Amino acid sequence: RRANGPPMAEAAPTDKKLKDAIQMKLVETGEYDRLKELLRQRLIEHQWRDQLKQYTMNLIKQKGDQQLTVEQLTQEITPHGRATVPDDVKAELLAEIRRFVEAPAAQS
Repeated sequence: RRANGPPMAEAAPTDKKLKDAIQMKLVETGEYDRLKELLRQRLIEHQWRDQLKQYTMNLIKQKGDQQLTVEQLTQEITPHGRATVPDDVKAELLAEIRRFVEAPAAQS
């Protein structure tokens, strides 16, 4: 499981192998870093980061004096963060990955 990705246990073994192979190719070609930067930029443009920061601050205030570890905070914030990524950003990223996968083997 990647730290910022969905749990892989849900995928069938062949799906996991395919996903791993695609991710390895993305990393090897530098496309992973480009996509990560594209995602970062799109999330900034949609004020997603600011909204998540505000959500986090509100969560900390709501918990009051309760000591929260970074891990506990991450467990609380991650589902909200994933659920609030704008659909058009998800679609754009998926289209970019699909384009990469379907591109001629010249990238090999």
